[in-house]
Amino acid sequence: MRNNLIRAKHGDPAATRAVVDTLRPRISRMAVYYGRRSGEDSDDLLQEAWLGLLEALPELDVGIGSPEQYLIARARWRLLDAIKHARVRRCVSLDEEPTPKLIPPDPLAAGAFVSEFLSRLNATQRGILTCLLAGLTWRETGRSLGCTSANVAYHVRRIRRLYEEWTA
Repeated sequence: MRNNLIRAKHGDPAATRAVVDTLRPRISRMAVYYGRRSGEDSDDLLQEAWLGLLEALPELDVGIGSPEQYLIARARWRLLDAIKHARVRRCVSLDEEPTPKLIPPDPLAAGAFVSEFLSRLNATQRGILTCLLAGLTWRETGRSLGCTSANVAYHVRRIRRLYEEWTA
C-alpha cells in the first residue's frame, strides 16, 4: 500500500485507483453513517469525501504516521464541512408565513426605557452594555474595559437576568 501511496502522490493514475479501491469500503460506510445522522444524501456526502481524499493525496507525507488514516481524516473533514454548509444554506419554506414585522417604538420612548434600565445597572455593566450596543464584540469590549471576554460573558448573563426581571 505504501508504494501505491507514493506513486499516487506523484500522479500515477493506476496507483490512485488502487488507493481508492482500498479505501472505498471505509469511505462509503462513513458517508452512509453521516448521511443517516445528518439527514443529508449519502451519495452527495460520498462525493465530498472523495474530493477531500483526492485533494489531500498530493500533499501526503507517507513518512509520518498512518497515511491511510490521514486521507480518511481529510475525507471526513470535507464531508463534515459539506454537512455544515448544507445546514447554513437551508431556507424557510415558501409555504410558511413570514414573521410579522415589528413596529419600531417611538424613539423618545425607547430612549426613556433604555435610560431607565441603564440606571438599574452598576458601572461595569453599564460600560459593557454601552460597548455592546455600539457594536463591539465581547472580546473588543473586554479589551476596551480592561477585562477578559469571560468577564464580559458573566456580566452579559447578569444584564440579561436583570432585564428579564425588569420586563416581567
